[in-house]
Amino acid sequence: MDALANPPLTDARKTAHIKAVVTEAGQALRARHPWLRHQDAIGVAILAFGLGGMLACAWLYSAGRIPAWLCIPLVALFASLTHELEHDLIHWMYFRTTPWAHHAMMALVWLARPSTINPWIRRELHFHHHKHSGTASDREERGITNGEPWGLARVLMMGDLIVSMAVRVWRAPDRRQALRVLGRSLAVLFPLTFVHYGLWYAFLGFHLADALGRAAGAPIAWAPGTLAAMGVVDFLAVVWIIPNVLRGFCLHFVSSNMHYYGDVEDGNVVQQTQVLAPWWMAPFNLFCFNFGSTHAIHHFVVKEPFYVRQATAAEAHRVMREMGVRFDDLGTFRRANRWNEPGAGPAVAA
Repeated sequence: MDALANPPLTDARKTAHIKAVVTEAGQALRARHPWLRHQDAIGVAILAFGLGGMLACAWLYSAGRIPAWLCIPLVALFASLTHELEHDLIHWMYFRTTPWAHHAMMALVWLARPSTINPWIRRELHFHHHKHSGTASDREERGITNGEPWGLARVLMMGDLIVSMAVRVWRAPDRRQALRVLGRSLAVLFPLTFVHYGLWYAFLGFHLADALGRAAGAPIAWAPGTLAAMGVVDFLAVVWIIPNVLRGFCLHFVSSNMHYYGDVEDGNVVQQTQVLAPWWMAPFNLFCFNFGSTHAIHHFVVKEPFYVRQATAAEAHRVMREMGVRFDDLGTFRRANRWNEPGAGPAVAA
């Protein structure tokens, strides 16, 4: 009789309940702290802090005040703030009625993180991601390896969008599809991402060739112009390129494994993500602003800026756990991000 009187909640009702509780927590936070209502000003302040921190680190490194091993993670931490801003901007959370300011912020956050795709194009991909997360058409997550079997290819694809593009072109079933993937990829990477990877490959290629020459007992006699140019490349690598390689790898590792893929019910938010923040993933979450802990909240309540999600995470996690959202499901690594064990069939809504 109890089961008939109190039927189990469907995933749709669980989602609605989570949304209500998280929304209420955000409203209560704003009531306690009215300054949070100045969302545009907060966005500008965070952007100034992130960019200012990156530039300060670059200056300290150029002046010999901090070593490269310290500059790189510091810049990556500041850059992770600009990633969260870009995500909020994609959802039009800042300067919705002031287009020039909105697009200026979009340009600056891309400049801070040149390893990422064009944010204006990403907006379309990201909106589709929310509608069809975990399905074959979710190109945003597929591009950062969600659903890929583990191996060298997946590791390289997580750290390098050019490698990811090349692998997807190679795997295309026919030439027409390969050209379509190539054209689409080149469009989303142009132009800033090409600058990033051009500098990154120049840095790697020069130092690899130089090291091999020295190891073989035949050091390369580089031309003075080449050495001067590489001095600039080396500086940019420390203050701009390598920090974003580090930040991007951490983000892609966390994001691709906290999202589910392949056997989820289309549109079922409960099955789209998990909270992924075991202790050993702290270094990865550090460089993507606690993404593994808080991004699942965003799938339920889309219009909250990232700093509000951080502030209300405890209440959000409580209700999400009660409603059956998964926490630290490490089996996702074995299952290549499937919701179910292999052979179990597609997920069925509760």
